[in-house]
Amino acid sequence: MIRKRVLASGEVQGVGFRYHARARALQLGLVGYVRNRPDGSVELEIEGPEASVSRMLLWLQTGPRYAVVTTLEVGDVAATGESEFQITG
Repeated sequence: MIRKRVLASGEVQGVGFRYHARARALQLGLVGYVRNRPDGSVELEIEGPEASVSRMLLWLQTGPRYAVVTTLEVGDVAATGESEFQITG
């Protein structure tokens, strides 16, 4: 299991990004969270098998239909072993 912290910037709030990200994460069997940040970006932590995390990162490069992702910052964080994917804010 691996875990990544991701910051997506651009037009990523007000376009259903969090809800679509959660749905995609659940399809891929990932756990973690997604939340809006005050600066207009969206923050995620995604955890699961490396192949599934990689597929999620590919999806995050464009996001849902009305999103415009201009920057995607990705970093490694320690796996937590949590059991669900949540929208936290």
